[in-house]
Amino acid sequence: MNPPRIEDVDTGELTARCKLLVEHSGTMLFAYAWLPPQRGGRPELRYVVQESTTAPLRIWRCCPDARGVPSLASLQPLMSWYEREITDMCGLAFENQPQPEPLLFLPGAKVDGPPLNPSGREPQLSYRAVPYELPEMSGPDRDDIQQLPFGPVRAGVIESAQFVFFYIGEAILHYHAQLFFKHRGMEKRFEGQSPELAVLLAERVSGVGSVAHALAYSQAVEAAAGCVVPERAQAQRLILAELERLYNHLHYLAHLSHTTTLKVGEAEGLYLEELVKQINGRVCGSRLLRSVIVPGGLRRELSLRNLESELDALHKQISTYTHMLESSTPHLDRLITNGILSGRAAYDQGATGPIERASGRERDLRSDQAYGGYEYWPVRVAKAAAGDAHARQQVRIAEIEHSLEVLSHALNQMPRGPVRNLCEAQAGSEGLGWAESPRGGLFYAVHVGRGGRLARVKIKSPSFSNWRVFPFTVHDSNMMDYAINEASFGLTMAGCDR
Repeated sequence: MNPPRIEDVDTGELTARCKLLVEHSGTMLFAYAWLPPQRGGRPELRYVVQESTTAPLRIWRCCPDARGVPSLASLQPLMSWYEREITDMCGLAFENQPQPEPLLFLPGAKVDGPPLNPSGREPQLSYRAVPYELPEMSGPDRDDIQQLPFGPVRAGVIESAQFVFFYIGEAILHYHAQLFFKHRGMEKRFEGQSPELAVLLAERVSGVGSVAHALAYSQAVEAAAGCVVPERAQAQRLILAELERLYNHLHYLAHLSHTTTLKVGEAEGLYLEELVKQINGRVCGSRLLRSVIVPGGLRRELSLRNLESELDALHKQISTYTHMLESSTPHLDRLITNGILSGRAAYDQGATGPIERASGRERDLRSDQAYGGYEYWPVRVAKAAAGDAHARQQVRIAEIEHSLEVLSHALNQMPRGPVRNLCEAQAGSEGLGWAESPRGGLFYAVHVGRGGRLARVKIKSPSFSNWRVFPFTVHDSNMMDYAINEASFGLTMAGCDR
């Protein structure tokens, strides 16, 4: 993993630099702000950019002044949510922002200061109930339009979100999603923590992505500290990451089968997910693969005895299962042409992971920005072109096969040596770490303050990106296919709300 180059960019240059980036098919991955003590409470911006899929990442560092900061959302639409998040959390407004309303605060909620202000003062939240501002429907059929609010409390263990549908018959005309009902203040919780202990927080941002979060966070701390992780630890981290991908994708296939009423597919997928979680428990003592990864390597060796034979047996069962899914006509009938996401929309709105790759865009951090052992055990990138729910299933099925290949290579070529090196980041250092989670690209940016304690941690999670993209597949679809389409995205609210 090569640390990104940091470039100082004046606010007056941002728009021109962004235009040039887009003209050369580059992209802005995400942006964040923090409030360094030495700037007297004034925000400092970071933009993480990439000139092409395989080009090294770069960071634009910007210190806003009285001139203000231009919004880049008109050039890179995906930036809209990041700018609104920065405004909500750090109090920095952007000029000509196309959606100036708050992102993280519900309508009627106000805070009397930036939540990420390092002064230590706890901002006070006030709230008054106000009606949602929903679009006016016009046209000759407006009297036939029905409105359906759904949520924020939903059935089972599905997380909180509210969706409002405008529809005629079964045809969805407009879809309004209100997220961010449960803000846990995860980024604020990192402040003042020691880098080693804070990995426990990272593992709990999104439980089903514990390894990916711990890995991206640890690599950010290692980048700040200039720490080199032993090759044996890198190989074993890779094993943990691919085991996490396996059980997530199997759960995904089971849930997708549930929404198409393929009950046998649901039951078999959940059974195979359980088998992988039992393997996880034997490998590291945790079904969710927690409490192993730490900055500098691993807390302890993994128990890898018999893992290869267990995975070989599992591979045969998974192959039979996925063949059944791809041969079930009633199941495929509900997936094909459902929830189409074009490659252009995927790029403009910042889709990531299997969602992006199912729309024909070949991007995977494990190969494009190889890290943590993937330099030695390269991954075949799975992609499809149709951009529908079936393509998203196909990508995940292919990724399961590729994960089993990578696991076999890593187990057969395990390096010798220690699994941990000393990792101590100094005050004033910063680092960026990333991982390709089962849901897509995950980034952590860390800033180290006094005494080697964390001063700021920014999390860019894949579900934050993909929830922004999802509504573009709902408009002009139908009510009966909605649940299938949402399941095909494999989203989590915990990864989005944080």
